[in-house]
Amino acid sequence: MASLIVLVPLHSSAQGAASKRKILDQAAPAYPAIARTMGLQGIVKVDALVGPDGKVKSAQVKGGHPVLVQSALEAVRRWKWESAAHDSHELVEVKFSPE
Repeated sequence: MASLIVLVPLHSSAQGAASKRKILDQAAPAYPAIARTMGLQGIVKVDALVGPDGKVKSAQVKGGHPVLVQSALEAVRRWKWESAAHDSHELVEVKFSPE
């Protein structure tokens, strides 16, 4: 299991203002077995394009260890944000730490 996620707002592509959308449903990422074996920890940065309905339309990795990337993407794609008038980009950091 990975640790909790820190949300960092990114400018909205639709309006150019800082996004203030809240996450309503946040799936926890699975901690990859190979990462646990290696004692690997770190942060994966993901840019999620969120539609007006709050669902993730697409997600793109902006940085992080390759072993952790897929798990972070899969989790963020299941997240749901509050509704809004326009699409927005939400930059999130998924922190992985062996426990």
